[in-house]
Amino acid sequence: MITYLQVENLTKSFGDNLLFENISFSVMKDQKTALIAKNGAGKSTLLNIIGKKETADSGNVVFKNDISVGYLPQQPVLDGTLSIKEHIALSAQKAKSHIHDFEELDYEVQMKQILGKLKIENLEQKISELSGGQQKRIALADVLIERPDMLILDEPTNHLDTFMTEWLEKYLKDTRTTLLMVTHDRYFLDNVCDNIIEIDNNKTYSYTGNYSYYLRKRQERIENFNAAITKANNILRREADWISRMPKARGGKAKYRIDNFYKLKEFAQSRIDERKVEIATGTAHRLGNKILELKHISKSYGEKTLIKDFSYTFQKNDKIGIVGANGCGKSTLLNIIMNNIKPDSGTAEFGETVVTSYYRQSGIQYDENQKVIDVIKNIAEVIELSDGKKLSASQFLEYFLFEPKMQYSPVAKLSGGEKRRLYLMTVLMKNPNFLILDEPTNDLDIITLNVLEDYLNSFSGCLIVVSHDRYFLDKVANSLFVFKENGEIKNFAGNYTVYLTEKEDEKTSAKEKPQNTDTREKRKKNFTFKLKTEHQQLEAELDSLNAEKKEIEEKLSGGVSEIEEITKLSKRLEEILALTEEKEMRWLELEEIKESDL
Repeated sequence: MITYLQVENLTKSFGDNLLFENISFSVMKDQKTALIAKNGAGKSTLLNIIGKKETADSGNVVFKNDISVGYLPQQPVLDGTLSIKEHIALSAQKAKSHIHDFEELDYEVQMKQILGKLKIENLEQKISELSGGQQKRIALADVLIERPDMLILDEPTNHLDTFMTEWLEKYLKDTRTTLLMVTHDRYFLDNVCDNIIEIDNNKTYSYTGNYSYYLRKRQERIENFNAAITKANNILRREADWISRMPKARGGKAKYRIDNFYKLKEFAQSRIDERKVEIATGTAHRLGNKILELKHISKSYGEKTLIKDFSYTFQKNDKIGIVGANGCGKSTLLNIIMNNIKPDSGTAEFGETVVTSYYRQSGIQYDENQKVIDVIKNIAEVIELSDGKKLSASQFLEYFLFEPKMQYSPVAKLSGGEKRRLYLMTVLMKNPNFLILDEPTNDLDIITLNVLEDYLNSFSGCLIVVSHDRYFLDKVANSLFVFKENGEIKNFAGNYTVYLTEKEDEKTSAKEKPQNTDTREKRKKNFTFKLKTEHQQLEAELDSLNAEKKEIEEKLSGGVSEIEEITKLSKRLEEILALTEEKEMRWLELEEIKESDL
């Protein structure tokens, strides 16, 4: 295999905060690699170093000569003086400079498809007029349009709706571009990536497989490591007894044994514990019979209708996911519910026992010099759970993966993902029984997402969550509000995967729907001499393909040993199977016309 990227003994720290030390890994040609680590471990910093936006303290980053590399940072900085059209033109120019056999017409078609799928429509608009999310989509379009040999993407699904995410997933899966990516979208990881690199405790671990494979192998690694720790502790007890009985030992062997004892002691204290605090249930505030009633809600801006005559009465244990295209009105509905926006018509009425808490997309405001634990204590010293138990602010922080040492650090030392996790905690610490989360998964690492999912699954109140993370929706939502065109909202009983499956079934049923009598009558008259000739020709071609298929299968099973010949025959066999399927479908169609004409 050809090595496209080699990272060698890379080390990076900020002051006394060591992000990673002497880490090494490779990315091979055509590999689709995901980088996984918890927030604060330096994923974005590592990509910035690889993308030549930052420098490492030591180590090397080596790309294969003569390959083009496209980099999408987590927070791209674009030239605000350019229009979208001018910005995209620069990417197109780069593509022309390095793509072999460049075909203008084919490239233009693909470029328009990318822009259309990412909802980039007003090309005359200035970059400076766009929101952060829109600029991220422009930057994503840039690197895709550039069509480099290797793509480096930092959280590419942030600010994409579910439809865009599904399109990008298929695009990256089908393209031969080599990929190195950081993402928290676990379905995306599962369907796109074939190689996982995990950074854990300043070390790297490689897994040749998708996300599901990684989870299994990681668990095996942790279990094996902890088993070794248990064994080390047993030895440690014996050695501690020996040392206590021989305090004056001065011999070379005794000194060597004492040195080993302290090394063993250090190793024995390094057990991997994913989480030390467990939470059984989510809220101490009980809900009454009336929770929230939405009655005939409508909202438009100018000629654009976002919500049209929507009604819903919330029940206990409702956990509702909201899905729809960007700009369809998801956040508008949340703001109407929270009385931040007035509807054009209709009402949103909460019951008297409801205690709400609202996580906004842009709600992080901290005193950067404040200690992490003080941010939480300013809301509450303890959080009371529905089983009567209480958690201190420190215990709650530990549940969300803020270790004691980190709790007394200033907020300024936290990474972007850690700050978002802290903001999430300030929302949860208010102990609501009606929780509203608007895109809570952006910038959170996979480990934190698992913690949040566990919390929400044990949460005994009502939940509304807007998220483009399909895996997250499947884990926490038992029903959906699906935003359709023209402001209609469909209430769907089931999670996102069930909804998607039903949509696919509906499409399949529509394709397989039998034609009506009028169409069949028309087809009776359409079995012309031309169709008859095509029918006969297809039969001859199918016979020829089947004969060639049989011949290739005999060669492959008959001991062909040269790898080039095996590859050539296997490729041709795939072509034959595809051609046979295509021609059989057409033959059956003509056969049906022929039968109806009898």
